[in-house]
Amino acid sequence: MYSTSDFRIGLKIELDNEPYIITYFQHVKPGKGGAFVRTKLKNIITKAVLERTFRSGEKVGKPDIEEKSMSYSYKEAPNYVFMDNETYEQVFIAEDDVGNAASFIKEDMEVSVLFFKGKPVEVVLPIFVELRVIESEPGVKGDTATGATKPAIMETGLTLNVPLFIQEGDILKIDTRTGEYMERVKK
Repeated sequence: MYSTSDFRIGLKIELDNEPYIITYFQHVKPGKGGAFVRTKLKNIITKAVLERTFRSGEKVGKPDIEEKSMSYSYKEAPNYVFMDNETYEQVFIAEDDVGNAASFIKEDMEVSVLFFKGKPVEVVLPIFVELRVIESEPGVKGDTATGATKPAIMETGLTLNVPLFIQEGDILKIDTRTGEYMERVKK
């Protein structure tokens, strides 16, 4: 069990038999009455966000969550197949549970998979991934002073806006939290 004094951003807790992650918390001590903790919680399974207030000292459960390092193997519709790096066991994860991570993963990429009560519920990507540009229009000379961008299609099918100097075949560093171009990787 966790007490409200244990709360911190990123702590995983269990409420009503559902796993949540704390995305925001504030300890409040009003002039009158008892202290309380105001929180924002994100459901790990449904991604729904809820605001909840806890009395100071209130207890919440620890979720039965396990995080495993796995490698993405291939897609077998409607599932993605991941291999456990320790046991070499294959795990099939539904497209809905992979979510936005599908735009960033490529074969043999290492990711973390969260399991709640033995069932895979979330694929956690590294903060940055490197993907190859497979389709992009050539930039026009002289248009670089404005900071203009153009669409580019990556090897995973992800489309994002990149600077005009990016060409097909370039490898780009992309932030998986925002889906934005960060920099071109030197070959």
